[in-house]
Amino acid sequence: MGARVPVRLGATACSLEWQRGVEGTDMAKQAAGAYALLTDGSSVLIRQARTDDAEAVHTMHAAMSQDNMYLRFFSLSPGNAEREAERVCRAAEPGHVALLACRGPEVVGVATYEMNDNAPTAEVALAVADRFHRHGIATLLLEHLVSIARQHHVQAFTATTLAENFAMLHIFRDAGLPVQKETYDGAVDVTIPLPSEGDASLYEYLEAVERRESRADVASLKHLFMPESVAVIGASRRPDSVGARLLSNIVAGGFPGLVIPVNPHADSLAGLPCVATVDDLPDGVDLAIVVVPARAVGEVAERCGRRGVRCLVVITSGLADAGPGLLATCRRYGMRLVGPNCFGIAAPGLGLDATFGRGLAGPGIAGVAVQSGGIGVSLTEHLSRLGIGVSSFVSTGDKFDVSSNDLLAWWEQDQQTKLAILYLESFGNPRKFARTARRVGQRIPVLTVVGGRSLAGQRAATSHTAAAATPLVAREALFAQAGIVAAESLGQIIDAAAFLACQPYPSGTRVAVLTNAGGAGVLAADACGDSGLSLAALAEPTRQRLEELLPAGASFDNPVDTTAAIHADIFRACLEAVSADEAVDAVLSVTVPTAVADPSEAVAGADITKPFAAVVLDQAEDVRLLPRAAASGKVAGSPSAVPCYAYPEGAARALGHAARYGAWLSRPKGCVPELPGVRSQDARAVVSEFLRRTPAGGWLPAAAVGDVLRCYQIPQVSTAVAASEHEAVAAAADLPGPVVLKAVAAGLVHKTEAGAVKLDLRTMSDVKAAYHDLASSLGARLTGVLVQPMIRGGVEVLIGVAQEPVFGPLIVFGLGGVATDVLGDHAARLSPLTDGDARELVRSVRAAALLEGFRGGPKVSMAALEDVLLRVSRLADDLPEVAELDLNPVIAKAEGCLAADARIRIAPAEPQDPFLRRLR
Repeated sequence: MGARVPVRLGATACSLEWQRGVEGTDMAKQAAGAYALLTDGSSVLIRQARTDDAEAVHTMHAAMSQDNMYLRFFSLSPGNAEREAERVCRAAEPGHVALLACRGPEVVGVATYEMNDNAPTAEVALAVADRFHRHGIATLLLEHLVSIARQHHVQAFTATTLAENFAMLHIFRDAGLPVQKETYDGAVDVTIPLPSEGDASLYEYLEAVERRESRADVASLKHLFMPESVAVIGASRRPDSVGARLLSNIVAGGFPGLVIPVNPHADSLAGLPCVATVDDLPDGVDLAIVVVPARAVGEVAERCGRRGVRCLVVITSGLADAGPGLLATCRRYGMRLVGPNCFGIAAPGLGLDATFGRGLAGPGIAGVAVQSGGIGVSLTEHLSRLGIGVSSFVSTGDKFDVSSNDLLAWWEQDQQTKLAILYLESFGNPRKFARTARRVGQRIPVLTVVGGRSLAGQRAATSHTAAAATPLVAREALFAQAGIVAAESLGQIIDAAAFLACQPYPSGTRVAVLTNAGGAGVLAADACGDSGLSLAALAEPTRQRLEELLPAGASFDNPVDTTAAIHADIFRACLEAVSADEAVDAVLSVTVPTAVADPSEAVAGADITKPFAAVVLDQAEDVRLLPRAAASGKVAGSPSAVPCYAYPEGAARALGHAARYGAWLSRPKGCVPELPGVRSQDARAVVSEFLRRTPAGGWLPAAAVGDVLRCYQIPQVSTAVAASEHEAVAAAADLPGPVVLKAVAAGLVHKTEAGAVKLDLRTMSDVKAAYHDLASSLGARLTGVLVQPMIRGGVEVLIGVAQEPVFGPLIVFGLGGVATDVLGDHAARLSPLTDGDARELVRSVRAAALLEGFRGGPKVSMAALEDVLLRVSRLADDLPEVAELDLNPVIAKAEGCLAADARIRIAPAEPQDPFLRRLR
């Protein structure tokens, strides 16, 4: 059980990783440590203690107040500091782990654990320098100790503290760890069980870690979005240069704080006095915009750090090779970094436009983050035109540090942002992004554009599951689980933002369409169907009211055609009538002005209590917001407005996005449930043995596949492996009723297409003949057969896993058997699945109605399918070596389901504790 040092620092959620996006870094870098954010937004370096740290550790303890010394050591002995330094910094030995928190050369925190004799537990101790109390240092050290302990199979921490040491007791409690206490004679014995897979405490701990990280992120970004001073390093006298435009925009925007141009060849720029170098800046500038040649960026960053600059925005491009050095400099000095290779940042409400765009966006409610500056310009201009405006804008560029995860955390709490809009070309940490977006999405809508939808990105695959799993599928799965409103184009994201900015979310998908042009109503109905919406069946009182209002030639079905001659006041009354119908979740009006009347004038004045969108067919803009007097529902902007679209398709898509977001908000919060009977260690042993014999990996033998599935209690059809005709006949004789033979042969993926499945074999002669047929067609490739009982009835489905290089395990579900490739009816979610994810996944395929008894057919056990999905998800999370898993078909029936065929491909992968992987 003893830890062996040097150990790897746990990559906790609060760690600012040594190299963003790089896992499995070499041991030297691991030993160098990881920078972590504190609650005030500053940072510390957390690293392993060395023997030469003894003096610094002694200094920290010797400087403790008497009260803290007594609480830590239960005595005021002058030898405490010396003995503790010797204990912490002694030479490496099993069972001893010691971490330091450092600010420059100063040690400001110490954490250790020592393994207890003959038990999988360790005694933990924490100490923090007096002036750094309440900065979160002890909590961060504890998180790293938990990560390391998990790697070395420690099951619990123990500690003894004085009863009056409330601060230490609160650290354990606030960390999200369960605490068991026993008090005696003024002391408290504490036992802290460490989170384990399948235990509810794991998810409570993860949520606590994420809350702490969010608070630290927000504190560190305050100087970026609420600066009191800005320096432009590389401000230029050339009016056509980026440096000149940046400075000009900051001045023109009306930023009220101190602005300092840095240029060695000018006394003043844009009416502001210059300083010659970074060394001439005053101490503690909040924000520095860096526009210097690539070769000078590293030195500029170093000098900024020395001057106490809090945040850097690096506009300069061409720094890919210098990235680690630039990031390390920022970490060392506690600076946050936007970019490099970015367009800049803006906080319109503050009058700050630190971009080289054409002008400051209007202040408002949308937070915008893009990797492409051009996309950002387009988005902010449209949002300004609509009157939605921008709360803050960031061009993340190469994302060395500040990413969409950080920005979501900021927007979650800034009290200004009501919409988050992202354009992402890459994901540095998809798991963390999904967790953050899911949390933030509970408060504000998160919108993004889905790029790269072409088949050009689809990778070659060797199984049904992998063929269905593409990077696009992985992104769509992430967005669905996190409740992200995912549009297919910039136009669609603007359409959706226009609706979400000023209308409540529909409580369902039933829409009432009202139009003065019959053809337009038909197009609107089609658009609703394409967007996952349905036309509401209007109640009889509603129809009667419409008959009172409209002429005889009108249509009172949905869509309602009022006829072209209807005036605005009658059209308004009709809108209010359909809105009041309890069968209607949302209202869509489609109008075109005529020489007789313009019913679009009714839109602004209608008193509608349901989500409402309008289509005005002759308007010039694709979408605009029409202010109206009657407020309804949740209003994000002021005054309340109706989104008016030029075409029914745009309005229907926006309504569809809003309805799906509303449904996501209202669904119960899922959890990853405990799964009884799982034997993860036994499954790992099977995989390890296979890789020992086959280092390059490959397809697991059938018997080993069965062993792995049994470790996770995934139900399988009873299967015997036969290596010869004689063994096949003997195995068939042991089974009641007809049997099935399935060939086992190298490279065999589609067994049915290859004639490698022989069904409904009723006699021993049938079995022998089938075996001969397989041997004849496959020749030397045939290594044996699987013998199974013939299963009749049920619905064949596919359940599988594909390891996606960026996103991790992807769980795929869909129709199985020969329909898998023909119909392509699949859906996917990222692991780990919650019970809510599994429930939604089963019902998200187009053929879900077949599972629920379509047209009187037999229903299958949805609970059994969900259980298999959850167990497959756990398998994928436990075993990163599982590159592909294919359960096809899984035969689903009312009494349960059975995997009738299974394949698992193993590839070498760094063994990872799923707990630690989820923290990253």
